[in-house]
This record gives sequence, C-alpha cells and structure tokens, in this order.
Amino acid sequence: MEPANRHLIYITREVNAQLSEQFNARGWQVDVAASARDVRRALRSEAAAGGLLDLSSQFDSREIIALEPCLTRPNVGWVAATAPGQMQERTLRRLVRDYCYDYVTMPYEAPRIVDSVGHAYGMVVLGAGDDDTPPARAGEGEMVGSCDAMRALFRAIRKVAMTDAPVFVSGESGTGKELTAVAIHERSVRCAAPFVAINCGAIPPHLVQSELFGYERGAFTGATQRKIGRIEAAHGGTLFLDEIGDLPLESQASLLRFLQEGRIERLGGRESIDIDVRVISATHVDMVRAMDEGRFRADLYHRLCVLQIEEPPLRARGKDIELLARHMLERFRHDGTRRLRGFSADAIAALHNYAWPGNVRELINRIRRAIVMSEGRLITAHDLELADFVDVAPVSLAQAREAAERQAIELALLRHRGRLGDAAQELAISRVTLYRLLSAHGMRHIPVEPGAHQMPN
Repeated sequence: MEPANRHLIYITREVNAQLSEQFNARGWQVDVAASARDVRRALRSEAAAGGLLDLSSQFDSREIIALEPCLTRPNVGWVAATAPGQMQERTLRRLVRDYCYDYVTMPYEAPRIVDSVGHAYGMVVLGAGDDDTPPARAGEGEMVGSCDAMRALFRAIRKVAMTDAPVFVSGESGTGKELTAVAIHERSVRCAAPFVAINCGAIPPHLVQSELFGYERGAFTGATQRKIGRIEAAHGGTLFLDEIGDLPLESQASLLRFLQEGRIERLGGRESIDIDVRVISATHVDMVRAMDEGRFRADLYHRLCVLQIEEPPLRARGKDIELLARHMLERFRHDGTRRLRGFSADAIAALHNYAWPGNVRELINRIRRAIVMSEGRLITAHDLELADFVDVAPVSLAQAREAAERQAIELALLRHRGRLGDAAQELAISRVTLYRLLSAHGMRHIPVEPGAHQMPN
C-alpha cells in the first residue's frame, strides 16, 4: 500500500486529465503550476515532494530560464516529460540532465510517469535530513562539486545569469573559470547567441587590437580581406575575456572605450559599429597589485568588475577532490585498454594529501595519464605519480571499507543502468538494504550509463 498525501508539483501549460487522475488515485496531492510564480507558491514548505516538468507543453526560453531556480530545490525530485526530438535543443537537454532524476518521451503511459515520479520522490526522501552527506554527483553542467564553496559558486552563477551586467571571475589557474563563464552564458537570456572566448595572455601584443576589433582589407601589410574581430563575432551573445590581467596597456584604452560607448571601429575602417554583448572577464592575476603597479587601468577594472565571482581552488574543496576524480575516470576511462574499477586506498589518500597547485586541470591530466599507464584494475598513487603523498595521512581500515563499498554500489548501478532491484541482486543484498546504503553514502543522484535516462554532457 503506497503512502497517501504525497505532494506533486505539476508544471504544465495544458493539464493532462488522465495523468492527474492517475496521480490522485495513487495518493498524490497535485498542485498545477503554469509559471515560476505558481511553482514558488506551491513550494511553500521544505517537505519532500515529487515534481513533473512537462516540457512538451511548449514553454518559451524565457519561461524556462525563470523556472530553473525553482528546479534547484533539494526537497523536490523532478521528472521531465518531453516531445519527440525536443532533447535536440541544448538548453532543455542541460535542464533535464542537471535537475531531473528521469525523463520520459511522448507518447507515454500514465502509470510509467507516476512510477518514475514516485522513484524520484523516494530518492529525495532518502536524503532528507542528511545534509552533511553530499550527493554522488552535483553540479552545473560540466562543473562537478557538492562542497560548501561549490554550492555557493553554483548559487552565484544562477544569480548573475539573470542580469546583463559585466562579471569578473577571479581564481587560480586551472580552477575552471571558463566553465563558470559558459555556465553563466547558458543560463542567461543570451544562451541561443554566440559565446566567444579570447585568451588575452596568449595573443602577441601587436595582434591584440586586430583580434579584438577586426580589420578592413588593406589596413596593414598582409590584410588581403576584411576580418571580423572577436567582439563583433559575439554580437548578441557573451564575450569572455580570459586572462584579462595580461592585456597590454595600449589595448586596455581601446577596450575601455568600447565598454563605455558600445561601439567599435575595425582597424583601417571609418565606420562605427554598434555591438551588443555581455562581457565576462577572468584572470589569476592579483588585480589590486596590478593597478597599484600601473600595469592595469583602474577605470577599466571597475567597468569589468560590476559583479564578481571567486573560483575556489581544488585544495579547498575537501571531498570534492575524490568526487571529481571518479567523475573524470568515468569520462576518460575509454582512453585506456584496461577495464578499471576505480581508485585504490592509497590513491584516495594521495588525492586528499596533495596540494594540487595546478588545480582541476592538473587533476584531469594526472587521471588521464594514469588511465593509460595503469597496469592493474585499480588506479594507484604510483599511477598518479603521487606515491610520496600516501604516508602523510594513511587511510584507516574503515575509510578503505567505505570507499570499496561505495565503489561496488556505483559499478553495480552502472552495469544495470540504475535499476535498483538488479543491482541489489548482484550485490547479494536486499533492495531495502541498498536504499539504506545509498542514503548512507549520499548517493541520491544514481549514476546511469549514457543511453539510459541520464542526458549526455
């Protein structure tokens, strides 16, 4: 007998009467919402709830963006209903991948949807009251993390994405500043327009002007035809100025003028061109020191730094280091020829003991190298070239057992595409025990192989 009075948030433009009757018959209290305001009204308590997002009812892009903050609520297990071919749209694909436990494609049977929402609701209930245990994977698109610093970053991304003001992303090299810029762009009203990135530190100083603003034919020797600059190419979308702290002083004046007037002139041209872009900039440089030393204009900095986001270094992300390592192993495991099962206990110890001066970029490189060079079924500290960092703080037997148990569950769920009954049978435990272990390990987001119900990156 299923419990009664479970709460369902049904987001749709056109209510499916048969579907609503099925939910009512199974003991659900249904709240229909046609807008973000309706959803916020329905989410009046922190109690666990199920959610059905009917994307087939043709919400426009602005409505989807307005709904997204509602989908981040941890007490609702969302399932999406989509029309055939709808997942070809990048924004919807990301929305389903990042916030939904499952999705179904029309035509669909009502009992199938009710069961799926019930499963999502059950997974939320499992995690209720266990805030100290992070989910197995949480994040923003390509960004992965569940520590306090990353949760704060994700909240900041969602907030600044709703405005058009310039954003300044600061942080050490390798922390993923461009991923943050992409995440902001994809959640903004400009998501369908271009995202153009330029590394200001990688372009020779004498070419910066032409790269940013473009040039006309005959502007200089070798200019045989007109070239559109990066700023003009981003018209209507987002311009990402990476390593802005390395921009030469002579180019800073031109960039400041563009930011003030919203117009550019190509080199060798006389026409003034109106440009509409949202500017996001990033650097690892200490900008206060750069301004004090006269290497960066203060007026330009204040134009760029209306909103600021700080990217946390990897060493400050605690358990996220292991979370990221496992994510990268799954992502790149096909680089190697062996069927790797995960990380050994000494590898996990080394991951936490190493300072990661190269941050996430270094982590990715070490894991990809280990995948290719490993000679066993588990990646070891030696494979990661971090053997010297094992003895600093060896893992306890309890930690090793916990890591092995979690790994066994993850692999079983991957092999059976998230089917709990089949995974429990392989592990020789009951389904109830598997639910308890999922909760204990914070595995509310069940990993599913591509081709099942998880959307590809």
